[in-house]
Amino acid sequence: MSDLRAWYQNNTFYYKQFGIQELIKIKKKKNTKISLCFPTLNEEQTIGKILKVVGRELYGPGLVDEVVVIDSSSSDNTVKIVKSMGFKVYQHKNILPKHGSYRGKGEALWKSLFILNGDIIAWCDSDIKDFHSGFIYGILAPLLIEEDIFFVKAFYKRPLKIGGSYMKDEGGRVTNILVRPILNMFYPELSTLHQPLSGAYAGRREVFEQIPFFTGYGVEIGMLIEIYERFGIDKIAQVNTKRRVHRNQSLSDLSNMSFSILQAILKKLEYYNKLCLNTELNNIYNKVENRGMEYIITPTKLEEYERPPAFEVEEYMRRKKKTLVLKDRK
Repeated sequence: MSDLRAWYQNNTFYYKQFGIQELIKIKKKKNTKISLCFPTLNEEQTIGKILKVVGRELYGPGLVDEVVVIDSSSSDNTVKIVKSMGFKVYQHKNILPKHGSYRGKGEALWKSLFILNGDIIAWCDSDIKDFHSGFIYGILAPLLIEEDIFFVKAFYKRPLKIGGSYMKDEGGRVTNILVRPILNMFYPELSTLHQPLSGAYAGRREVFEQIPFFTGYGVEIGMLIEIYERFGIDKIAQVNTKRRVHRNQSLSDLSNMSFSILQAILKKLEYYNKLCLNTELNNIYNKVENRGMEYIITPTKLEEYERPPAFEVEEYMRRKKKTLVLKDRK
């Protein structure tokens, strides 16, 4: 327990500890390139406001070298808004077409590794209604300041909106009902992270290229467990970014999410010999819905596929070698 307290004191930060100009100086001195990526799916209500803040406070001043949106076939004005603001947007289904495409946020993040150029990569959800630049520079700061930190997650208060009012700290239902209890059982050190499923995180490219990515909702917990297993808790940090308000999902959608996340956790527990599964995991989720006087059961296939580490993919290594050659020429 004393070791966990020491980790918490040394590896937990508050975003207001850092200043953007200070971080820019450190970044330039270390000659580090930073990429920021937003995965999107029908985020026309928030993406424009987010990119406006990013452009003015992070990209313009030079803390972030590139800002890229990886879209998943949005049917609203998301892509149009991104393009109108001068930022690059890619459809994840069009990246590495030879390798096919899965639905899901994790698929977009994995494929972004083949597009982004940074030594440090930051990903952030694009549905944040009260976005501020601290979500980004907060998670970048420990990586720039501390050489021994490899991966940083944001945490925040999660109010739950019901009707026109907010219930304090009642958000993060999947985290508190499903993920945190399981982490306490199998990974008590990881239970000290306030938001293990946080959608804002950053890390070093050489870390991300070594780990597999789940293609769906399991991407965050899978990434966290992989980094912990390979590098240890001391290489992980968390940053308090104060508060996050986003689109709250229905219980039905959260149930689907939980099913996918549980698949990912069980697969990792078995892979790392913490659990022995004597049967294949079922990937058909029987969704129960109440329609008037009837209860309808709808079987839905919800499977967490896993993409291999990027450095096992020929296209990634070919691109990386080309990048290294260009750096040497400079």
